[in-house]
Amino acid sequence: MGSATTQALAASTAALAQAKGVTLGTAGELFTVARLVGESGQLSGALADPAAPAGLREKVVGSVFASMSEATRQLVSVAVAQRWSDASGLIAGIEELAIRATAIAEPDADIEGELFSFLRVVASNAELELALGGRLGDDTAKGALAEKLLRGKASEPTVLIVSSLVRQPRGRRVRQLLNRAMKIVSAQGGRIVATVHTATPLSAAQRTRLGDALAARYEGHVSINEVIDPTVVGGLRVQVADDVIDGSISARLADLRQKLAG
Repeated sequence: MGSATTQALAASTAALAQAKGVTLGTAGELFTVARLVGESGQLSGALADPAAPAGLREKVVGSVFASMSEATRQLVSVAVAQRWSDASGLIAGIEELAIRATAIAEPDADIEGELFSFLRVVASNAELELALGGRLGDDTAKGALAEKLLRGKASEPTVLIVSSLVRQPRGRRVRQLLNRAMKIVSAQGGRIVATVHTATPLSAAQRTRLGDALAARYEGHVSINEVIDPTVVGGLRVQVADDVIDGSISARLADLRQKLAG
């Protein structure tokens, strides 16, 4: 991410934090804006052109997206008024605003947990991953499939995020889309995501102790995603971003074998 895009995203996110009355409808409209801008090279070029006056770019937003709510138009106007590194940065920025708006609209929904659960389903089913993320096939149909799979099993915010993202993949794999969405939702809620690999499910007490220990280590609230992995062989393997804490027996045995071999 270029420095210009980083600054533009920060300004756009700050505007979202100050916005009043953000709803799932607002989030849905932002997803639509991201999709429409991504589908039109002419529109994305006009809105991301740093040589064009910011006022002119805002007028384009008012004209093209006149049917959308005032809240959505204001947020998109703030976004296009910024200087982005390129058009793809603007599109990704509006998409991130949509994901954040979803989390703001439904703060009590377990979006991260539901996204993680669906990610595990996709990762274990190659046919489903291909159906949702293959280069061939209609993106609208992929979105409808995601809605069908999640309806009644996940909250409305999660359904909105997943169905919207598979409709506008822009060359990204489904797992990449879901992982990015999880990180954005966590960041919006001020949480840190820890993926815990364990041979057997953690008890409530174990989850609490682990959560407290990780919160102390990383100085923040930690959301735990649990993966049952028989290869762990006792203990836990915990990953927070790029940091891996491996206390499993299998890891210690592998380390011992390496030392013996060396």
